[in-house]
Amino acid sequence: MKSETALISPSTLTISSSIESAQLRNESASTESHVFNEMRPPTAAFATLGCKVNQYETQRILERFEERGFRITEFNRVADVYVINTCSVTQAAERKSRQLVRRLSNQNPDAVVVMTGCYAEMARIKSETVEEAALIVPNPDKLSTLNHFLQAYPQFEEWLKKAPAPPTHLQPRSRHGRTRATLKIQDGCNVYCSFCSIPYTRSQMRSRPLDELLNEARQLADQGFRELVITGVLVGSYGEATGSGGADLAELLAALTHVPGIERVRLSSIEPTQVTPSLLNAFAENPKLCSHLHIPLQSGDSQVLQAMNRPYDQDFYLNLCETAYRRIPDLAVTTDIIVGFPTEDRAAFEQTLQVVDTVGFARAHIFRYSPRPGTPASGFANPVSEAEKEARSQELSERCRLSQQRFIGRYIGAKLGVLVEGKEAAGGLLAGYTSNYIRVQLTGGSHLIGAVCPVHIIEPAADGAIGEVE
Repeated sequence: MKSETALISPSTLTISSSIESAQLRNESASTESHVFNEMRPPTAAFATLGCKVNQYETQRILERFEERGFRITEFNRVADVYVINTCSVTQAAERKSRQLVRRLSNQNPDAVVVMTGCYAEMARIKSETVEEAALIVPNPDKLSTLNHFLQAYPQFEEWLKKAPAPPTHLQPRSRHGRTRATLKIQDGCNVYCSFCSIPYTRSQMRSRPLDELLNEARQLADQGFRELVITGVLVGSYGEATGSGGADLAELLAALTHVPGIERVRLSSIEPTQVTPSLLNAFAENPKLCSHLHIPLQSGDSQVLQAMNRPYDQDFYLNLCETAYRRIPDLAVTTDIIVGFPTEDRAAFEQTLQVVDTVGFARAHIFRYSPRPGTPASGFANPVSEAEKEARSQELSERCRLSQQRFIGRYIGAKLGVLVEGKEAAGGLLAGYTSNYIRVQLTGGSHLIGAVCPVHIIEPAADGAIGEVE
């Protein structure tokens, strides 16, 4: 499918990008003249695959394109530039990344398809070639994607100088059309779980300076956001040793709660061994810190955890959750669990079910094990069959669903604060989340959106509860 505007000649836009084993490099871009429509600014569209960190980084890239003069359009619309922030956490994620690059290249031959993110880095490691990507930006340089693009395509610099400036309309304000904003505080992981490729694609440990984060939080508050979701690759490593300027994670979270206009600060995910006494104290003492900890379990069996190279065992995890529940009122613990790891037999899986029942997770994300080439676990013997992975996944999902129902059931008849985020697509009900991450639907007018409302929890509902504003 040709671009409706046909602003760049296909014959001059074919650029072959290759990935070499030693370093990621882009083939030199053509510098021949292109025919631009100088009556309008160039358009750019963005897509994200993967985690909240990727979502945050895509938004930052988008903002830089917009500030430079690009008009931002929806990803399913015709654009002059498509930027795809890829993921490599599973083989399925890599496949989706390749398919999206290929589809856009085929459907929009007049557009420049730019690929960055973790799959770009993993492709470098595996010496894979992604010929359909006109430009590949290494993961460490992701936030400089605009600079890489303009260096490869100086024609766009000339176009931007001549085209009228577009109206600014995006920005963090419309990030997800909601009242929560993601704030990335650090990057990099040095915990080499045997199943995970992330330490290879995000190896540099970096914490953002406290002052920089507080300034961004103030901007987000000015734009109308009321809740900050704190994210990173290994958030518990935030601290002076990696560039914070002195503050650790607990001190950062406390400082963010003092930003005017911010009513809630939620931690997205933290490793069990990084939930420190000072962090639990911060949550216990500061009502603006959401009563919600996402603590990945991965397996409830100590021997499987050892094979995963996870630095804790079942007893450590259970004791941690018991301590956290005791310290933090109304705490919700959510988690990630992998089923079908190569060393997981039926007895080990039963241990995971037992931990689910003991902890009482408020929500769980379940993943079937997928071998990542190059990781230690990919060479483990006795793999679990796909049929058995599916069966265990179904059994675990049902056990976690019952755990979630029991958690929500404790609050039927209670009054909880709900940050109203918007209206449901179907039914017209308002919806939002409690501090302890119960999704609540309620009736009310649009004037409630963006407010933390006292809500009487009436009855359970699919994946949440029904409530009435008091």
